[in-house]
Amino acid sequence: MTAKIIDGKAVAAGVRQECRQRVDVLKKKFGVSPGLAVIMVGEDPASAVYVRKKIQACADVGIDSRKFLFPADVEQSAVIDKIAELSANPSINGILVQLPLPKHFDVKAVLGAIDQEKDVDGFHLYNVGGLVIGDTVFPPCTPYGVMLMLDSAGVEVSGRNAVVVGASNIVGKPMALMLMQREATVSVCHAKTRDLAQFTILADILIVAAGYPNLITAPMVKSGAVVIDVGINRLANGQLVGDCDFEGVSRRASMITPVPGGVGPMTVTMLLVNTINSAERSLNAAGHQPMLGRSTCAATSGV
Repeated sequence: MTAKIIDGKAVAAGVRQECRQRVDVLKKKFGVSPGLAVIMVGEDPASAVYVRKKIQACADVGIDSRKFLFPADVEQSAVIDKIAELSANPSINGILVQLPLPKHFDVKAVLGAIDQEKDVDGFHLYNVGGLVIGDTVFPPCTPYGVMLMLDSAGVEVSGRNAVVVGASNIVGKPMALMLMQREATVSVCHAKTRDLAQFTILADILIVAAGYPNLITAPMVKSGAVVIDVGINRLANGQLVGDCDFEGVSRRASMITPVPGGVGPMTVTMLLVNTINSAERSLNAAGHQPMLGRSTCAATSGV
């Protein structure tokens, strides 16, 4: 068996085309340009790359983006003041604080300062809590993108055994909640899980977001499983790999995502979707009806 590749670039391209159409309607019909504010503290090289990709993606679909850079030694209060200013700015529909933050920051306090109606990363307590009851406003972008990839590949989630490896607040936990909302039977594994293979071998859908290269090998995967590799790791030779042994696992799985080119493009793309959704929600609150029947990417996420 050779696994079918779930091409994140192709799925993302389709979603972005839809985003362009929605932005075009907002601009031409309502005179509204969706706006995203990105806050970055310090000069972490990886964060700088991610921020640049997000800014480029905004330009690609017509979203106005504004970048706010702070030195690593800035006081937390200055960043929170900027968040308050942006939260009150009607031209800003989304606020994103690039993580990680310097050690002297209280991450929960910073994320909690974002207006819940502009929390397009989906990290605010309001949106996280909404996941529990299946009624969040802005789903976290990475698991949101994974759900869309599963849908685009025609993967049935309901009634399947799903195993999530990794229990982070950004990916693992919200991923499990989204799968549960779609009536999957979900197990969550983490760093303290003993005998990881006894869980992964039972998975019809295996989602790996642990941050360890080649953590999942072929004998750990059920024949015919759908494998979504969220991990991205840079080896000593500069090669980017996921958390799975791609060559080995692809001979056991029915479908698999590559690294790079799998989940990564979807994460940035779902940020665009959330920002546009926020702009449309603002117009709806003002008594307008800009929605194009609601985006398929929002409708199929299962949240």
